[in-house]
Amino acid sequence: MPSETVLYELTDHGVAILTLNNPERRNALSSETLAALERLLAQLANDSDVRVVVIRSHGPVFSSGHDLNELVNGDAEDYATVFAACTRVMEAIRLLPKPVIAQVQGLATAAGCQLVATCDIAVAADTAAFATPGVQIGLFCTTPGVAVARSVMPKKAMEMLLTGRAISAQEALEFGLISRIAPPGDLEEEVMTLAMQISSTSAHTLALGKAAFYQQIEMDRPAAYQFAGQVMVDNLLADDAKEGISAFLEKRPPVWTT
Repeated sequence: MPSETVLYELTDHGVAILTLNNPERRNALSSETLAALERLLAQLANDSDVRVVVIRSHGPVFSSGHDLNELVNGDAEDYATVFAACTRVMEAIRLLPKPVIAQVQGLATAAGCQLVATCDIAVAADTAAFATPGVQIGLFCTTPGVAVARSVMPKKAMEMLLTGRAISAQEALEFGLISRIAPPGDLEEEVMTLAMQISSTSAHTLALGKAAFYQQIEMDRPAAYQFAGQVMVDNLLADDAKEGISAFLEKRPPVWTT
């Protein structure tokens, strides 16, 4: 899966690592980078060796968002193409039947912040920062706001969008944008420990649970309970649930079929 701007590796524990690799351009989500991410995510979706995905980056900036060189001197069709490509990548992450963890070592802004908000889990260095600063250059971060508003409480999301002010990792943790923080030197170990913990469980159960979570969260509560109850019935009928419950009752490690 070769790419100059996105590197790929697979660990022995089934953790696929996608690394944004354009630090000179602040790991901007250029059309080239978005195309590479979309291609890789499509391949990972059907790779049974992959159980968890980590998205990280090289350099001091996690991602500065869209490449602004692609957002000048174009027409409406050009700009729509860029935003559609970004949306496809974000939706590919949400719909991927594998958990996706963002490993954020530095500043994540605009669509880079959107990428963090879109991942299922986000672990950041305690020195990282997050912003949706488009308003400061006359371009409101409307598409990043879709993901941010679904992670952060609405008034905080609006503050970020209206001011463009960067928030610290501690603030991002308090307001729900990220899952946990770690000292920079411990970030990779923290992420890999978490990824391996997740990868030790049933792939079928992970895929079922992730899809159901994002479906029910958009429903009203009665509909969500009805839907979730049926998902749990279907889950119980699966081989891995039968094996997991039997293993627990028999006080032995489970042997997953997936």
